[in-house]
Amino acid sequence: MNRLSLLLHLIFFFLLISNLSALVTADDEFVYSGFNGANLTLDGAATVTPNGLLMLTNGSLRLKGHAFHPTPFSFRKKPNGTVRSFAVSYIFAIYCLRPNICGHGMAFVVSASKNFSTAMASQYLGLGNDESNGDSANRFFAIELDTNQNDEFKDINNNHVGIDINHLTSVNSSSAGYYVGDNGNFNNITLTSYKVMQVWLEYNGNSKQINVTLAPIKMAKPVKPLLSAYCNLSTEFTGMAYVGFSSSTGSFVARHYVLGWSFGINKPAPAIDISKLPKLPYEGQKPQPKVLAITLPIASAIFVLVVAALAILLFRRRLRYAEVREDWEVEFGPHRFSYKDLFYATEGFKNNNLLGIGGFGRVYKGLLPTSKLEIAVKRISHDSNQGMKEFVAEIVSIGRLQHRNLVQLHGYCRRESELILVYDYMSNGSLDKHLYGQENNSTLTWAQRFQVIKDIASGLLYLHEECEKVILHRDIKPSNVLLDDNMNGRLGDFGLARLYDHGTDPQTTHVVGTIGYLAPELARTSKATPLTDVFAFGMFVLEVTCGRKPIDQTSQDGQLMLVDWVLHCWNQGLLNDAVDIKLQGIYNIDNACLVLKLGLLCTHPFINRRPTMRHVMQFLNGEMELPELTPTNMSFNMLSLMQNQCFDPKITMTNPFPISNSTLSDLEVRSHTWSPYNV
Repeated sequence: MNRLSLLLHLIFFFLLISNLSALVTADDEFVYSGFNGANLTLDGAATVTPNGLLMLTNGSLRLKGHAFHPTPFSFRKKPNGTVRSFAVSYIFAIYCLRPNICGHGMAFVVSASKNFSTAMASQYLGLGNDESNGDSANRFFAIELDTNQNDEFKDINNNHVGIDINHLTSVNSSSAGYYVGDNGNFNNITLTSYKVMQVWLEYNGNSKQINVTLAPIKMAKPVKPLLSAYCNLSTEFTGMAYVGFSSSTGSFVARHYVLGWSFGINKPAPAIDISKLPKLPYEGQKPQPKVLAITLPIASAIFVLVVAALAILLFRRRLRYAEVREDWEVEFGPHRFSYKDLFYATEGFKNNNLLGIGGFGRVYKGLLPTSKLEIAVKRISHDSNQGMKEFVAEIVSIGRLQHRNLVQLHGYCRRESELILVYDYMSNGSLDKHLYGQENNSTLTWAQRFQVIKDIASGLLYLHEECEKVILHRDIKPSNVLLDDNMNGRLGDFGLARLYDHGTDPQTTHVVGTIGYLAPELARTSKATPLTDVFAFGMFVLEVTCGRKPIDQTSQDGQLMLVDWVLHCWNQGLLNDAVDIKLQGIYNIDNACLVLKLGLLCTHPFINRRPTMRHVMQFLNGEMELPELTPTNMSFNMLSLMQNQCFDPKITMTNPFPISNSTLSDLEVRSHTWSPYNV
């Protein structure tokens, strides 16, 4: 009996040891062939559908979603050792309304933390924000499937795979596709085709090599990887780390699905059972059943009778939402809003939703009924018989721009002689209301004003030099600068903007803008250039710093030009007296004097004395010192210049900022016309 009991105990002990050994092995790998019953950590829009799909985003705009394996893995054998080899395989699909116009993509990520609550829902794949991007403290490694080209991150196109470490600028990237054979032909793949595809990732802990391979689901893994890189992940992961997925949508409809996923440390990723994968939901029109072939004629006859009875009522209703549509607008379809949607979004353009009134129209707050996106809707008058096609083409081109210091222009609508533009809504309103204490807005601190100046300079640098075309804003002023939730400045109102190719001269056009911000040479040349934008920016800088308008009609001394007043203070040796008295002396004197001198330099009447916006950013960031300036060599009477007096275009001066010599040679005296645009 004792021998039997001892034998049973030994058998139980060996079974226990065997199970513990199997458990340790399982801790270094996992496989999901569908996600029904999976214990994942989800946040944001991420969810597991009833049929077992892991859906990271649900198609709504500006959403992010994360899904992580619940327990972290030890990627090191010992605390000071190197990161061990690991392998990942996952099967995914991405849906967009139009494959060539899609939101931001998705990424597989290895991270020291699974808390991405501070990440933006656009532009950063749910992995970071403006401040954290590139921070070594992020400690993440990601494989991005990017479906939106972002120049800020040096993206090669809007359909690529990239290797990211702590930053959305990829260490290496390649257009999406796969190779046939060892050195075969490259076949392109469209990530947004809504076709099921598989990704393989291998990291060799000894050679520090990363290989990423992509292929359609029905193909075996290609021999040649899509892209490779050498990265020592031991510097990024010093302890435990989590594995999972991250995604964001941005400004366009997109859905990101994961169907299966496997992972292994020091071993290949376990095979995913493709036969058990869940099916993707059907997108598009469902096929008509055969019963419709019988019922359709009867239903059509009834429908004709109903339409005849309601024709008058429907006609009257359509008149209410009538729009102007022409054949050429088909190419701009995705950027056109229906008047009906905008009518409902603004509750019929009620005065309760009115945000502001200007020379060309009114701006209303709205809420789009489908996406629930808050918008600002601007109604302006326009001659639809003259240049409307070109005007809309430029509006649509500007709508494709994405920069953190530009107000996003989503699209337009045309109705009768009216053009309606749709922008992002900015909760803190326009800058001028804060500068001049309108609607009980609190006075901006000096730190906030200095940041807004840098924000607008960054936005203008992007427009002038970093876009596909040169974009001239032509109406830079505080009422066209909006403040977001964090009081960051964003340049808006591109209704007067002009586009032209890099390396070409802009054409002459009507002089438009706001009096006080117009460069003096516009009266003679009628030619807007980046340096005319620089002049308006200089006026803007002085106005933000001094808390005064460019032309003060309420001055005790009559009409006072802001530039002349700042120069007067400088001549008296009291330049800081020009700073807004509402700041009550609480500001950085060195910064304020730098900004005032920079504003004067930007508003210099001689265009070859003004800096470019790239130089302006270098001055503001302390990367370059201002040219040596004195109030004597900067003295000029702006009021006289605005009246086309005391200015000889033949005068030449030393040019510290190279520009085209043709700019000055084209000067000629013309009448000074202008067009207000104060919305």
